Amino acid sequence: MGFGQFLAAPEYDLKIITYRDIFQNTALESSRGGEEYLNRSAVIKIDVNDMKKMGFKEKSNVILKNSFARVVVSVQLSEYEEAHEGIAYMTNSPWSNALVSADDGTGVPKFKMITATISDAKDEKITTYDI
Repeated sequence: MGFGQFLAAPEYDLKIITYRDIFQNTALESSRGGEEYLNRSAVIKIDVNDMKKMGFKEKSNVILKNSFARVVVSVQLSEYEEAHEGIAYMTNSPWSNALVSADDGTGVPKFKMITATISDAKDEKITTYDI
C-alpha cells in the first residue's frame, strides 16, 4: 500500500452540454441497455488540452459529480477542431440526465449547461442503470 491511495484525485470544473446522437439512438433501439448503447452513452468528450491538463487517458473512467448525482463514465477526446477548454459534451442518456437539476424554477430541466466536477475514477467501473 502506498501513501497515494489515501489522496483524493484532483477535481476540475466543467460545463457539460448534452446532444442527440443517431448512432446512440440506433444502439438503444437494437440493444436497449446493451454494451453498444453503454459504449455510446456512458461517455464524456473533452477538449484535448483538458485531457492533457487533467492527465486522463482516452477511454479511461472518470467521475462526474455535482449536487444532484455522481456517475462514472468513460472519457474520450472531443472531435471538435476548435478548442473548447472547460466545456465537455455528452449524449442525452441516463448518465447525463442524472446530473441535470430537476428544479430550476421554470419546470424545464437545463440540459445545455450542466455544471459538474470531473476526476479520475481510478479502478471504479462505469455506473450501471436498468434501462
